[in-house]
Amino acid sequence: MWTLSGFVDEIDPDFDTQVEVATALGLTHIEFRSAWGTNVLALSDTQLARVADTLADAGLKVSAIGSPIGKIGIGDDFGPHLDAMKHAADVAHRLKAPYIRLFSFFLNGAEPAKVRTEVLRRMDALAAVGAAEGLVLLHENEKEIYGDIPSRCHDIVTTVDNDHLRLAWDAANFVQCGVRPFTDGYALLRPHTAYVQIKDALLADGTVVPAGQGDGEVAETMRALAADGFDGFFSLEPHLSAVGTFGGFSGPELFTEAHRAFRSLLDAEGIAYA
Repeated sequence: MWTLSGFVDEIDPDFDTQVEVATALGLTHIEFRSAWGTNVLALSDTQLARVADTLADAGLKVSAIGSPIGKIGIGDDFGPHLDAMKHAADVAHRLKAPYIRLFSFFLNGAEPAKVRTEVLRRMDALAAVGAAEGLVLLHENEKEIYGDIPSRCHDIVTTVDNDHLRLAWDAANFVQCGVRPFTDGYALLRPHTAYVQIKDALLADGTVVPAGQGDGEVAETMRALAADGFDGFFSLEPHLSAVGTFGGFSGPELFTEAHRAFRSLLDAEGIAYA
């Protein structure tokens, strides 16, 4: 049984509205990235307590913390960022989330091979936090970071070689790097993929579109995952209205459209989901 989730801050900045729409769509889980316009790692204890209470009242659980860990330059100071990772682990425990999403550092024009050693050192340190805290960290492929294409995502997860560092698959981000996700990356990355983010994009110009309407080979990927017996979370991250470095926005109507588009793909494939 596949479980649908989503970055509900794409619905509205207000957390109560996020929860209202999520429950109306039948979601049982959310991916928590921000509330009231504030990033998850910057929320106060009082705000986090309110989030936890609101989720409990609505019967919602958190599939992952959508953290910004790893979204700094590879030349930026890593010490404070490692502290932020430890805080992210505390937040994950507080909200009972099994996963934390992260990234592998903006290259800022550097050649990937020249910064590889430093990237891997940092990713190893982050994975050690995950292991110590009993949490799984999910590296998301993202344009302009080290792990932007399948070969470097594979390099990260196999070199660090820690069961607490796995991959989140984002088809649209691969497309925006000129990659055909299923054709170019599925066989290589499937053994390390633990989580799937749902958005699609056009190779021609990188425009983000609902799942199945772009070049992200979403249907082919879903079909293969079902055949492989994948059992996990699929998190909607539509980005249909606005896109930024640390998130995107869709609004209630476009988020609902994205949810409908992905469910249509699953129904067409006869894949059970909740």
